[in-house]
Amino acid sequence: MFRFEHVEYLYGLLAIPFLIAVFWYAGRKRKDAISKFADDTLQKVILPTYSRIKNRVKLTLLLTALAFLIVAASNPQIGTKVQEVKQAGIDVYIDLDVSLSMLAEDIKPNRLERAKYQIASLINKLRGDRIGLIVFSGAAYVQFPLTTDYSAANLFLSAVSVESVPQPGTAIADAINLSVKSFDLKSNTKKAIIIITDGEDHEGDINKAVKNAVKNKIKIYTIGLGSPEGVPIPIYDAAGNKTGFKKDRKGNVVITKLNELMLQDIANKGNGKYYRAYNNQNELDDIYKSLSSIQKTEYGVRKVTDYEDRFYYFLAPAIFLLLIEFFMTNKTSKYFSSLSKRLNLG
Repeated sequence: MFRFEHVEYLYGLLAIPFLIAVFWYAGRKRKDAISKFADDTLQKVILPTYSRIKNRVKLTLLLTALAFLIVAASNPQIGTKVQEVKQAGIDVYIDLDVSLSMLAEDIKPNRLERAKYQIASLINKLRGDRIGLIVFSGAAYVQFPLTTDYSAANLFLSAVSVESVPQPGTAIADAINLSVKSFDLKSNTKKAIIIITDGEDHEGDINKAVKNAVKNKIKIYTIGLGSPEGVPIPIYDAAGNKTGFKKDRKGNVVITKLNELMLQDIANKGNGKYYRAYNNQNELDDIYKSLSSIQKTEYGVRKVTDYEDRFYYFLAPAIFLLLIEFFMTNKTSKYFSSLSKRLNLG
């Protein structure tokens, strides 16, 4: 098995065509400048030992060495050992509300960013448990499926915004149904759904969705974001300046309120628990402690491969080419003079 440890470094290879273009342009400008100063006969008198072809060979050596160095920096590796490691844990889907009301700032910096921070904190604490993320507004979508690749999970989480779902609304029932559908229901792993929302303007048959989850032995926890009294939804321009608050069609400022009763009802019927979010607490921590008490189930094996570095296969020739380029002068020689004449390079 072959891989690059730092594959992102390979993007540096894209700079080589740019450098070729720069050197070509500089060479043309230099040639034009010399031609304006002296004709071909006078150039041979002024620059009797200069070899244009050796200059190109030196450039080729330099750029080739650079390409080898970039590949070496990305550290090519070859897999040498495969082991089977048992994995045990629980499966958790987090259903995150990304409707516009989640931009309300009764929880700092706002409801959505606070929720994302808590989810990221939970992901960093997981050990062997599989986590997935579903985002919902007027519809529900899988942001990432169940995974133990926590780095990738954090990457996908960071991309979540109120623009992740174009349909307006709060389709909690759709999110629950999609979570149930996304679980491997044939697996014996313990399963849980964590819904993070303000619960406002919910749509669909939530009771039916909760009953379906309970029937499949899935617990449902809920976290309520916001204040029951309600706050306006701020509007910002492209520069990040607050320009006002969201208004309805009649021009009245929209007030978004936390629907605690509905979220409590979902948690009670889902054999879970409801949590109210506050600025100075992390409700997902409490839920994770509760989930950690659930007996973990072995859900398969993971093949772990040990890799050996092979960067030196590229580093050694790069150094060798740089040494050749360093000791090669621009002065002409019989071989390069003959080659230059055959190629008509002067």
